[in-house]
Amino acid sequence: MADSDTPRVPQLLPDAVHQAVRPGTALLRLVTTHTREQVLDGAWWPRSRDIGAELPGLITALTEHLGPVLRVGLDADAWEDLPTRLVIDDRVVHIDPFPVGDNTVLITRGDQDYFSLLVVPPDATPDAARAAMARSVEAGNITQAEQILIDTGTRRAHPVLAEEPRTGGKGGER
Repeated sequence: MADSDTPRVPQLLPDAVHQAVRPGTALLRLVTTHTREQVLDGAWWPRSRDIGAELPGLITALTEHLGPVLRVGLDADAWEDLPTRLVIDDRVVHIDPFPVGDNTVLITRGDQDYFSLLVVPPDATPDAARAAMARSVEAGNITQAEQILIDTGTRRAHPVLAEEPRTGGKGGER
């Protein structure tokens, strides 16, 4: 296939996206369908692993589109120093840390209504982040967050398994 035959990925984010967007602004994409049949409702690309610096921009943006956010469920291992709550825009937002490792953040509004967002690692390249965010909001997407990150080159497949010996040990040969 010639380079001219290769479909181009839409340039949805500038290449220097973290520098092009003012600090405190969330890099966020949300699904635009009303059916919510996808596994994910959108994607978020934070600048760092500092939740105190990153979460206010996300919550402000989501509140504008979804209404007040009450709780945020996060992977405890993916963030530095998780508090139990933050005051954002004069509202208390409770933070629930979970050791799930599923590359998502769960946003809760109301008692049972939640939204699941893929979290693109802060160190992702703009091309990988662009691809992962676009894939997460595709209509009918049923691919889990971790697989999207692997497929788009944002995350290696099973980094723990790559460190284990190829013979013996857990699971035998690979």
